[in-house]
Amino acid sequence: MKVKNNKPDQILTITIFALIVFGLVMISSAGVAVSQYRFNDGYYFFKHQLFYGVLPGLFLMFLAQKIDYRIWKKFALLLFAASLFFLVLVFVPGLGLKFQGASRWIQLGPFSFQPSEMLKLTMILYLAAWLEGKKELKTDLFEGFIPFLAIIGVISFLVMKQPDMGTLGIIVLVAMCVYFLSGAKTSHIAMMIAGGAAAFLALVKFESYRMSRLLVFLHPELDPRGVGYQINQALLAIGSGGIFGLGLGHSRQKFNYLPEPVGDSIFAIVCEEIGLIGAAVLIFLFFVFAMRGFKIAKKAPDMFGRLVAVGITSWIIFQTLINISAISGLIPLTGVTLPFVSYGGTSLIFSMIGVGILLNISKKCEKM
Repeated sequence: MKVKNNKPDQILTITIFALIVFGLVMISSAGVAVSQYRFNDGYYFFKHQLFYGVLPGLFLMFLAQKIDYRIWKKFALLLFAASLFFLVLVFVPGLGLKFQGASRWIQLGPFSFQPSEMLKLTMILYLAAWLEGKKELKTDLFEGFIPFLAIIGVISFLVMKQPDMGTLGIIVLVAMCVYFLSGAKTSHIAMMIAGGAAAFLALVKFESYRMSRLLVFLHPELDPRGVGYQINQALLAIGSGGIFGLGLGHSRQKFNYLPEPVGDSIFAIVCEEIGLIGAAVLIFLFFVFAMRGFKIAKKAPDMFGRLVAVGITSWIIFQTLINISAISGLIPLTGVTLPFVSYGGTSLIFSMIGVGILLNISKKCEKM
């Protein structure tokens, strides 16, 4: 007789809380200099993340954990369409907020909202609902593969208009994972990989700043005060930390040397302040998250739950790998944040909603 858990996965819950606390501690430390400089308050970023990210995120995660995950299937198309609509709104004058040449936010009074973060979650729910139980369509060129490409094409167009190549990379990788695990043909996946590689090269070639980032990735010494400044400062921070770090709060790079110390560069501050040991602990937490997430997917009671669990887990893990690899100089800089750790309310809230859904799926699984 199969016995269900009826309780959310405890290991996953503890892991998420550990990552959130880790993030708050590092934002408090990494953001003290830039907070003081920009807002005359050394703990502005910490307080903003706590009150506009963590607390509402915890409430919504608890709520999502209580809602039967199968209910999301009924609203998947509506939520996905709303995400696309919000992506269009970022280009509307008076609503869209442009920052450093990118249109990625909607401004509503004192609050800003990043629709692409909502899209990551709603796309997973929509693809899982669409692909569930349609094996014959998934392997068919005209009924499965081409419609899937059309969906990805619409998303790609809107995200690249912002532009946000890093986010698009995460979205495409997650979509391919969900599509492949739903039973798609390997040949279709191979065609997508080949097409994606060609599209990447084209996007890099036709935008000078992307080509510059690629050249700096290959030769970091080329422009250390220009395009290569962030990666060189990040590598300096990582190298300075050594095994045990300089001590929590003792980073030198956060004092207006390293750009975005609470954003996509926060992993470099982690390495500088708490060293290789601290970075290893953080990576281990994400490893535990991946193991529990994929185990939930394996034991999910239906295809919809399985695809949603795989999608949410791969989303968090792909984004983590891309962020850490980019700031460590293993891939070109992308500008994506480190889940649960980097500053950003929209990203944290939707990540926590996703975790809430994952925890609900775990309640319906056999005992693990």
